[in-house]
Amino acid sequence: MLLEVENLKVSFHSREGVNEAVKGISFSLEKGKTLAIVGESGSGKSVTCMGLTRLLPPVPQCHIEGRALLDGEDMLSLKSKQLRHIRGKQIAYIFQEPSTSLNPYYTVGSQIAEAIRYHRNDVSDIWSEVVKLLDQVGIRDAENRSRDYPHQMSGGMKQRVMIAMALACQPRILVADEPTTALDVTIEAQIIELLRELRERHDMSIILITHNFGIVDGFADDIAVMFRGEIVEAGPASEILAHPKHPYTQALIRCIPKLGENRDRLPVVDYSSFT
Repeated sequence: MLLEVENLKVSFHSREGVNEAVKGISFSLEKGKTLAIVGESGSGKSVTCMGLTRLLPPVPQCHIEGRALLDGEDMLSLKSKQLRHIRGKQIAYIFQEPSTSLNPYYTVGSQIAEAIRYHRNDVSDIWSEVVKLLDQVGIRDAENRSRDYPHQMSGGMKQRVMIAMALACQPRILVADEPTTALDVTIEAQIIELLRELRERHDMSIILITHNFGIVDGFADDIAVMFRGEIVEAGPASEILAHPKHPYTQALIRCIPKLGENRDRLPVVDYSSFT
């Protein structure tokens, strides 16, 4: 098993009290497979994945407990210097909303080059590698577009730049946090197809964070459904999509639009049935 997470707990401490964002969850990820962590906003999906490499505020603002084993080594017990060699090189992230993740003061090429410079001493011609990565994620005229600033690109292109930046370090695990947020359905499909192709080409594992069951079908191998900091249902994607057992999972799947279905209004999630 490539990644094993055991009894992960994340809590935030403030003057108002303690907020338990993640309440002792466990899951695993195999090499070359995709795990989709599905749930509504605020369920703890992003905090879970950022907690794996401690990309969260330090103690005392945030406390992380449990174990996150990468090839048997507990990342949560490592020192900050050791973690810096895991972030990007072993586990890379595509964060939500590329417009806020990219630095507006630097060209997209220079931002990708920074990741290569820090993590890949084997690359002698960094700019050629930047152009190659941009071409790989489907950006036309990559040589010229690499000199563009983020504001000169569309939302879909900026998301592709974020994917190129994550791939720059040749990670073993790619965490895609809502990679299709704010994109129209056509671009959404292109991004998911791109991630599928890159997973197969680079033999990567992917953790897909999403609230949308519609993009999970046909892409994820396994699903973990999160609700209020807990995993309420987990298993093979085909099984959960065909026979969801938990009422919350059933409610989320009912929200997927279906061709030919005539609805007067969107389904309402009845929380009283599973709280």
